[in-house]
Amino acid sequence: MSVLRARLLDIEQSKQKEEITKQRRSQVGTGDRAEKIRTYNFPQDRVSDHRIGLTLHNLPRILAGELDELVDALATSDQAKGPEEQQHDLKAGS
Repeated sequence: MSVLRARLLDIEQSKQKEEITKQRRSQVGTGDRAEKIRTYNFPQDRVSDHRIGLTLHNLPRILAGELDELVDALATSDQAKGPEEQQHDLKAGS
């Protein structure tokens, strides 16, 4: 009887570990290039935001904190989306 109990416990623990692993993988990206949000290209003095297709030049100014142009473009892009897309982005973690 104790062997059966141990096997059932092991099966249940394996199911729980598998579920936790599945949830973790759905929350954490793979780090692929396709998942990049933004690129800082120092030799070309530019910043590209891949989510909205925006490229800005004068990298030192942006790194110094002058982000108004970038933030405004992100806000405009977000407002242009419908409520369903915004909900999807929140669930996906974008």
